[in-house]
Amino acid sequence: MEKLKTKILDWLYPRCCPWCQKILQDPSRMICPKCEKLRRPIGEPRCKKCGKALFRAEEEYCRDCRGRAHYFEEGVGIFSYDASAHRSLLLYKQQGRREYGEYYAKAAVFYGKGYLERWRPQLILPVPMHPVDQRRRGFHQGEDLAVQIGRESGIPVRGDLIKKVKRTSAQKKLGAAERRKNLEGAFLGKAGRWPVERVLLVDDVYTTGSTMDAMAKEIQTHGVSRIFFLTIFIGQEEE
Repeated sequence: MEKLKTKILDWLYPRCCPWCQKILQDPSRMICPKCEKLRRPIGEPRCKKCGKALFRAEEEYCRDCRGRAHYFEEGVGIFSYDASAHRSLLLYKQQGRREYGEYYAKAAVFYGKGYLERWRPQLILPVPMHPVDQRRRGFHQGEDLAVQIGRESGIPVRGDLIKKVKRTSAQKKLGAAERRKNLEGAFLGKAGRWPVERVLLVDDVYTTGSTMDAMAKEIQTHGVSRIFFLTIFIGQEEE
């Protein structure tokens, strides 16, 4: 019965490639053969702190990570956040292309395997949305990604440990310093000391790290000493 339901849904709403948005001729695939060859994960050289691609192999850290300290220990984004990534995310978050989340999660766990094995996170925490924003959108992409990454990796997911308690302005409109100020006091963790040492923060995009830092700063007050992040996309360093 479930297989029949899936076939009917695939016929009514055919799966599309998350990169080029063309209908997949083979419904068992999550990405078209052409994009599978073209869209590759970020490789070396990359920042040893946040994972951004670097232009010069002799450097160990990106300009942002050289310029300031972060509250997280290390992180990685799988793909560069370019125009096609932006378009793909908009369709996923706002146009009902939920199947893209399955591809994102599988790619994150597959290409991020080495990091996950080294970090050994005990919990996955999705980057939360403010309740008002979540009700308006009707979809929480961070939670969806965290659940699917947890399913793929076998790492437990907790969405109740930290909440967003302050509505903030859109980060993309702000500079780096403004982003940090915008997020001051935005997150609040569950009271008390958490019984874990290593947690993994999951979100769709990493740009300057302001959101991850704001979360990590609050999480540290609950006794968590090692905080990592995994995102599907990550911004590019300016030359």
